[in-house]
Amino acid sequence: MHDLTPRRIVTELDRHIVGQDDAKRAVAIAIRNRWRRQRLDDELRKEVAPKNILMIGPTGVGKTEIARRLATLTGAPFIKVEATKYTEVGYYGRDVESMVRELVENAIGLVRTQELERVEPEAQRRVEERLLDLLAPSPQSFDVGVDSPNAPERYERTREKMRAMLVAGEMEQRTVEITIEQKAHAMMIPGMGPGSDAMDFDFQGMIEKILPKAVSRREMTVAEARHVLFEQECEAMINQEKVNAQAIEMAENLGIIFLDEMDKIVASEGGRGADVSRQGVQRDLLPIVEGTVVNTRYGYVRTDHVLFIAAGAFHRAKPADLMPELQGRFPIRVELKDLTKDDFVRILTEPKSSLTKQYTALMKTEGVDVDFTPDAVDALASYAYEVNQRTQNIGARRLYTILERMLEELSFEAPDMKMGSVEINAAYVRERLEEVTKDEDLSKFIL
Repeated sequence: MHDLTPRRIVTELDRHIVGQDDAKRAVAIAIRNRWRRQRLDDELRKEVAPKNILMIGPTGVGKTEIARRLATLTGAPFIKVEATKYTEVGYYGRDVESMVRELVENAIGLVRTQELERVEPEAQRRVEERLLDLLAPSPQSFDVGVDSPNAPERYERTREKMRAMLVAGEMEQRTVEITIEQKAHAMMIPGMGPGSDAMDFDFQGMIEKILPKAVSRREMTVAEARHVLFEQECEAMINQEKVNAQAIEMAENLGIIFLDEMDKIVASEGGRGADVSRQGVQRDLLPIVEGTVVNTRYGYVRTDHVLFIAAGAFHRAKPADLMPELQGRFPIRVELKDLTKDDFVRILTEPKSSLTKQYTALMKTEGVDVDFTPDAVDALASYAYEVNQRTQNIGARRLYTILERMLEELSFEAPDMKMGSVEINAAYVRERLEEVTKDEDLSKFIL
């Protein structure tokens, strides 16, 4: 995190996302403030709350992508959730506290990956010793037989030869028999299906402790056994309680929750039915964003210092239509701009994994070299911009369908072309898109 200055964060985001400088700067400062807060003394650190961000802008302009790339860049626990999948407590649907549980699960995965990297060398060494024990079992006794005085030395020589063959990969197809423990599974209880938040405590974990573990012996190749034994050794070496504690601390201090579709939980005038629940979701969200304690299967989690980034198109509703208390919890507001034709040109060419580079690589797998000329890129950008203006504006997502439509024939024929090269120029683009984009009814289907 020390090297992630705001300027560096923006530079990294620029590699994947075109434009939207205000939003990039806002999230970069918010992330840097997390690092600054960690360096304060304990007393002051508790007082510094994160400055949550509200992104306002139409669909397809980069709101979600900024948050997703940011999480990858920082390595922080991150989840993206849609505000619309939550309902007020008492209605059918998920309660808002489940987002914090998901964040902790994400943090558990991150910490566990770090622990696996730490224990991997020792775990690999132990796996090698266990495989040698299976391939060259130790004699029950060295004092039986005429040549028993030499038996220990002979066994060690055999074991070292086996070790050399094992390291060289010559024993991978030899079969061994290993013991596997199978965890007991809890029976399904009505109202506790997958994704249910009905139980706060770890019901599955409780069942595993009560019921005896089923042990079975299986015969498999050394190559297969290596993976199973490695998992067993890692499980034995990793302190799960320590992982849980670190994950909770990580989620509390570095966690990022991206709340999408924020505008969809604004109740319309004279709201009834679902609108009542939408307003209730805002009320339930408020304590989570303000800071509360949530009970998870790994322990209690405080949300005081979790960074919330909310986003919404706000076409029909306005940010001012949110509850005043909730508005106050998102002090930083950034407006993302509509994409212009020039933005589309940049999106098609500049990012590290731009669409033109993706399609070129995909066709390369069939032995077909595709070359997009500058005038073709310009024509594609023009069509995408025009269709967005005439029909529903779905931002950069329009490029996916425009390109897919244009390359439909090539994608179909590519396997039979064997080898060859195709130059995609403005004429090629016009030939395949002109009729479709001219027809108002047909263009609506290019969604």
